[in-house]
Amino acid sequence: MSFNNVLTKLNDFMYTYVLIIMLVGVGLYFTIRTKGVQFRLLKDGIKSMLEKSEVSKEGEKKVSSFQALMISTASRVGTGNIAGIATAIASGGPGAVFWMWIMALVGGASAFVESTLAQVYKVKENGGFRGGPSYYMEKALGKRWMGILFSILLIICFAYGFNGLQSYNISSTLEYYINDYSNTMYPMIVGIVLAVLTGLIIWGGAHRIGFISSVIVPIMAVVYIMMGLVTMIMNITELPDIFALIIKNAFDFKAMAGGFAGSAVVIGIKRGLFSNEAGMGSAPNASASADVVHPVKQGLVQIISVFIDTILICTSTAMMLLISGVEGKTNIQYVQAAISKNVGEWGIHFILISIFAFAFSSVIGNYFYAESNILFIKNSKVLLNVFRCTCLIAVFLGAQSNLELVWNIADISMGFMAIVNIIAIFILSKIAFKTLDNYEKQKKQGKKPVFYEDEIGLTGTVWTRDAEKIDK
Repeated sequence: MSFNNVLTKLNDFMYTYVLIIMLVGVGLYFTIRTKGVQFRLLKDGIKSMLEKSEVSKEGEKKVSSFQALMISTASRVGTGNIAGIATAIASGGPGAVFWMWIMALVGGASAFVESTLAQVYKVKENGGFRGGPSYYMEKALGKRWMGILFSILLIICFAYGFNGLQSYNISSTLEYYINDYSNTMYPMIVGIVLAVLTGLIIWGGAHRIGFISSVIVPIMAVVYIMMGLVTMIMNITELPDIFALIIKNAFDFKAMAGGFAGSAVVIGIKRGLFSNEAGMGSAPNASASADVVHPVKQGLVQIISVFIDTILICTSTAMMLLISGVEGKTNIQYVQAAISKNVGEWGIHFILISIFAFAFSSVIGNYFYAESNILFIKNSKVLLNVFRCTCLIAVFLGAQSNLELVWNIADISMGFMAIVNIIAIFILSKIAFKTLDNYEKQKKQGKKPVFYEDEIGLTGTVWTRDAEKIDK
């Protein structure tokens, strides 16, 4: 049995028998305990997102809620929203889209809990903040070993698995333009170009990453959603039948009985997690960097990122694919063929630009997460620079890899990472619930919510009443 076959079997087992229960179960539990926070306080999240960033006493501009949102969205909104949807529909059927929607709606509560915890247990360093699952595992659970394990899994997943996949997807878009592309030297050239561009940005620091993400992500997301809307308006009479097909296929129990691992449910949950990352432990790394006056504010902002990713962008892709009626293709080639049929050949060139923008912003967002976790393990400039070089190698090699291998590596590393994080946020969820209660209590009293650790019985965080320790 080949190495890739072993990975495939492990992949199927993990998502069919472990993660499907954990993700849905924890998401529903958080939804019930927070009384549907992802729906009730969505308006508050939008307000928090639009708040301007402040300037620290040292004159440095702080990371705003919007920038933190864009960093996390840059990672979420990657080629999973294009190639991932195409792969999901091709392998799981149209019903996979329905289960992706469910994952986003339920997962919004998980995104809220993990990002709120990241804010509560963040640390201050060099005038800014850093944090994430590794930090709350160490500070709240007292288990540094668990934090290190999570950091290692995240680094493997994002710096190598996901970034290799993003690089592959950028490279594969050129197959339309170049005959026998994979057997030419072009994949290597693409790998070199992507590695150089990535290096130029990641040596620029977190603020440059935040700036790049806050410019690229909104533009690419709006343009892509508009493309989807135009396609849907042009084919509006077909939409009822497409939605009916999605729902019917989502509950095709006969097909599930033939192979649950490849069913719409499992494929939809797997691609849904890859797309929106709710509960996976990635977005909290960006959430912790935001300078806000109450942790709940950033928790609410991250719900918006999940909804932007799946409800808007993934749905746009799904509609464009299903309206086209194209069959027998997968990955980027499926998207290119569908867009070409919907709007003409110029759509293929549009997808090339979209894939590059989506994937490259993801590479940057993914690196931001990985860097935070490298620094958690050991704050060393030498280690950081060596790590950055290995990231560039992963991007270079990813452009020359093959489809099944890169998806398996990404899925498995993502799955292990999610398992560790879900266990941690389930144990710590009472802290997030208390923080939410504190926020809502202050709102009912007509106050602008401001958080202090002693209000929920915590000590040792940055949320002390000492103004010198937290620049509010």
